[in-house]
Amino acid sequence: MTTLDEKIAHLSKAVLGGLIVSCQAQPKLPIGRPDFIAAMAETAEIFGAAGVRIEAPENVAAVKPVVSVPLLGLYKISDPETEVYITPTFQSAKEIADAGAGAIAIDATLRSRANGENILEICRRIKDELGLPLIADIATFDEGVRAAEEFGCDFVSTTLSGYTAETLPTPSEPDFHTVELLAKRLKVPVFAEGRLASPTHIKIAFEHGAHACVVGNAITGIDHLVKEFVAAGKK
Repeated sequence: MTTLDEKIAHLSKAVLGGLIVSCQAQPKLPIGRPDFIAAMAETAEIFGAAGVRIEAPENVAAVKPVVSVPLLGLYKISDPETEVYITPTFQSAKEIADAGAGAIAIDATLRSRANGENILEICRRIKDELGLPLIADIATFDEGVRAAEEFGCDFVSTTLSGYTAETLPTPSEPDFHTVELLAKRLKVPVFAEGRLASPTHIKIAFEHGAHACVVGNAITGIDHLVKEFVAAGKK
């Protein structure tokens, strides 16, 4: 049986210097069906993606059989009582694990959760009970340090930078500064994620110390891209 340390080492090596493609879409859209998500993920791997980031158990289950690269899973659950929606509970993490994810991404901010669960306890249970590498989605340098050094997260990603009350308004550029600060401070790998919109952004992120880069909308956000092009035409 593969140990947790071996899983962490494998994921770290597999994505080092690589691109992780976030294959996500709103469930109500035609491309939001699990078979379409799986097709996007498979295509991403064919053209060189080092890993894929997949949301929701049904999508993870559909993607698992068609890719060989690491599958990073998360579960977005909206609740009016909290701003936390990325894998907000242990149960949501378990459902992603049961669906076949090779690692779990969670909101690792200190914002309160609707059911009162403690982030430290969620992290502990994911590692102890699910035996999977843990990716901390954070917004600030302090959150990244806490996630790695106090919560025991194995990877830190700047996913939420620019999208929390503390980091609004959302900048137009990626948060390369936080990537660099975290890469210099932490012993765990740092992923650059959020508003990476061009190959140039990827180059800059790696120059700032990113272990891997995660790109979503710029590659798989068909709805987002179409709206931008249509709006530009109208102007």
